[in-house]
Amino acid sequence: MSGKHVRQAVAHCLDALEGVPAAQWYDRAGDLEWTRWETLEHLADDLLTYALRFGLAKPMGVARVPLRVTSDRPEGPANVIFGDHEAGPEGLMTIVEACGGLLAAAVDTAPATTLAPHVFGASDAEGFAAMGVVETLVHTHDITQGLDRVREPAQELSERALARLFPDVAVLDTPWSTLLWATGRIETPDRPRRTDWRWYGAPHSRS
Repeated sequence: MSGKHVRQAVAHCLDALEGVPAAQWYDRAGDLEWTRWETLEHLADDLLTYALRFGLAKPMGVARVPLRVTSDRPEGPANVIFGDHEAGPEGLMTIVEACGGLLAAAVDTAPATTLAPHVFGASDAEGFAAMGVVETLVHTHDITQGLDRVREPAQELSERALARLFPDVAVLDTPWSTLLWATGRIETPDRPRRTDWRWYGAPHSRS
């Protein structure tokens, strides 16, 4: 996966969320404890912090970029980046687009052998691109729950993300529904909902 796929996922996010009334941004996002606004801030934060890892000459030499982390309320996400409420949802979506663009540029310019740390283990630029795609797709899904605007991303994006980060998960039904199941969002007739899950970002062996 590459920056192209990160940009595709972010474009899907912006399309799905365009025009959501401002008042609805402060309702809970799906089954999360966060509001829709907080969930989109969290997504922007993921995209930015993933990109920052590849700004270092030796990413594996630093466990995390030591930015100050805070939250607006005890139950909210702990972020390094927050949107300006006066700019409204459109402003927050601009932040997501910008952070997604930074990650896309970072993964496309990083040497293929460069590794960076992640809580699930070190990964390469392709792995971080896939992580950015998964974070974007599933959190967009979270935000759109309860709204009359559920949109499915391109199946190819989900298929690529599953192949890169969930090699242990068999695709049933569609890649998108499988990705939602793999990340604990839904249950299916054949598989109960996951209460614990992770992805595997370790670089795939190259011949």
